[in-house]
Amino acid sequence: MDMTPRLLPDSPISELDFLNARERKALTAADFHTAGDLLRTAPRRYEDRRNAGQSLSSLANGECACLQLVIHRATWRYTYTRFYELDAGTPGEPDGARILLRWYNMPYISKLLAVGMRLSVYGKVRVVSGKWVMSNPDFEIMEDEDPGYRLASKALGEELAPATSSSSPQGIHTGRIVPIYRGINGLSARAFRSIIWNLLAQMDPFAQWEDYDPAPKYPMHQVMRDLHFPEDEATANKARMRLALSECFARQFRVAWLRRRSYLHMGRSTVTTDYYCRELLESLPFRLTGAQRRCLQEIRRDMASSSSMHRLLQGDVGSGKTLVALCAMLLCVESGMNAALLAPTQILAEQHYRNFRSLLSHTDVRLSLRTADRSDDSRFSADNPRLATDPSPRIIIGTHALLYEKNRPQNLGLAVIDEQHKFGVAQRERFIRSGTNPDVLVMTATPIPRTLTLTLYGDLDVSVIDELPSGRGEIVTALRNPKRMKRIIDFLRVEITAGRQVYVVSPLIEESESSERSAATRELIRWREILPEFSIGLLHGKLSPEEKEKAMTQFAAGETQVLVCTTVVEVGVDVANATVMIINNADSFGLSQLHQLRGRIGRGSHKSYCILLSDTKPDDPAREKLDILCRTINGFDIAEQDFRLRGPGDVLGTAQSGLGDVRFTEWLSDVRLIHRANRIATSILDEDPVLERPAHAALRRRMMSMPAPPLFS
Repeated sequence: MDMTPRLLPDSPISELDFLNARERKALTAADFHTAGDLLRTAPRRYEDRRNAGQSLSSLANGECACLQLVIHRATWRYTYTRFYELDAGTPGEPDGARILLRWYNMPYISKLLAVGMRLSVYGKVRVVSGKWVMSNPDFEIMEDEDPGYRLASKALGEELAPATSSSSPQGIHTGRIVPIYRGINGLSARAFRSIIWNLLAQMDPFAQWEDYDPAPKYPMHQVMRDLHFPEDEATANKARMRLALSECFARQFRVAWLRRRSYLHMGRSTVTTDYYCRELLESLPFRLTGAQRRCLQEIRRDMASSSSMHRLLQGDVGSGKTLVALCAMLLCVESGMNAALLAPTQILAEQHYRNFRSLLSHTDVRLSLRTADRSDDSRFSADNPRLATDPSPRIIIGTHALLYEKNRPQNLGLAVIDEQHKFGVAQRERFIRSGTNPDVLVMTATPIPRTLTLTLYGDLDVSVIDELPSGRGEIVTALRNPKRMKRIIDFLRVEITAGRQVYVVSPLIEESESSERSAATRELIRWREILPEFSIGLLHGKLSPEEKEKAMTQFAAGETQVLVCTTVVEVGVDVANATVMIINNADSFGLSQLHQLRGRIGRGSHKSYCILLSDTKPDDPAREKLDILCRTINGFDIAEQDFRLRGPGDVLGTAQSGLGDVRFTEWLSDVRLIHRANRIATSILDEDPVLERPAHAALRRRMMSMPAPPLFS
């Protein structure tokens, strides 16, 4: 086989001549198409198999060991199944020190191994009937030459000739730090490891791997060797951080490029006067918080510019983001254009519609609601004759229905996207392009760690509402064992009798045989038995839109005192009178999700209580997140802790957040690395804004192939 270095990262699988047809088919089915695809697949973990000099007398039952052995006997054996067995011992120990090597369901092993061979093996040892046994071990033959002559001499009764001295001291599968990869259907871990080894031997060491090399002193060819077959743990970590830098740079450069292009992309000034906004604020029974005023000023400044606004409005649950967004929409309406708000659920869209109608009842601004199941326009009424002068809706609120032609807003000047991570990238783009370069305000009530904010929203200006409105009731969070339900029920009766309302949240809709988790439907029956004197409702995601609306309307109106629900209530109607939330099996939820659920209470002036039901012990790993939730109500602190506990993929969800293609997540939690990548990207664009230099040709091709902004990762 020709092992001359000649392969490039984009060399197709078909050019890898060391692959057989079965291996090529398995790799293609697993979505590997090029040599680079294979080498960019990082090991899941590593096993240290360097200690190959262990003696049999030093073994401990149940441990993993790397041994160098000589085969003394080979045979097929039968117990409950047929297996191939070798009787082997270490060369430096007496013949009595032996270990049995057994391979089950691997008949080809008998054609590879025979008496007299020297092996390096790795696997877990255990004592069976007083003998050391290693089942299905990984192994390597320790001599390079054909052992036929030596074996034939042994079979004729002669002394076993010594093995050749050209034996490699370090193999692929044993005697070193060995990479362990994710499983590939139709391909053994051993086979895939050998493929990577052979591929590295044939790769051109001077090949270009990236559009731009952010760390030229550590060449990528060496990085790949250190990633897959490192000399030690420090080398593997160094390689991962180098690849993390490359990933981070690619994303940061894309963000910087889009941001600069967006400044050149002319929009329209959507601020003229602020009569509507001032009229609204003067009608409120409270003043905006300092954080709300600051964010509104930042938004107003962007909207007054001739460049399109691309801004993220981030705030904790209950911080008043929607009111700030409404003020921005009124500024847009007063400039002669329309504004639209895209909400992820019908319940949330209808809540916005009701709230906006109430807040704007004294104005002549007409509103419209557009969802898949409902269309509604504010009409002329005796209470507000001023609406008769407005022939068409100026503020449109809707769900995914706004993405379809018949519901698309006309003359769109401001696009507001609520809980943007609930939408796919294509859906957000489709909505934004309803207008001609409209201003875009992206809102999220999910606090995001600052490292992820820099990464996911680096192409947006960020406004943060880090202050809660005054007059809100205190929220007390407590962890309780379900065995103390009697005291909890007594407390609930006191609260409900005082006129308050209760949420009971369960993780499932229906009870299943495979889960012991409490289910909402079962909980409904249970709570009707516990509190027969009160009205109890049910809300979950599988109800029809009409049933959901009826359940929330009755609860908001106080017709039901207890609402048994699933996490569908996480983004729901604000009920100021709801002061108690019970979360069943709280340990089954994520930390940020628990915080979002808790945000449904504490909306009024009354003291509120969030009761986390869980039987976790103090040393249980799931207990830590519950203790964190009991200590703080600060969503940004909770986001940082959730990020630490679960990592970025689980915190945001890779598909919707744009993290689906991240291979080396180290950079997502490393602010220094993010800033380093950003500095490199910024310096390139400062020195070569349109990427005309030959060294930036590949970067230019990549950037010019991307869609025009606005884009949201």
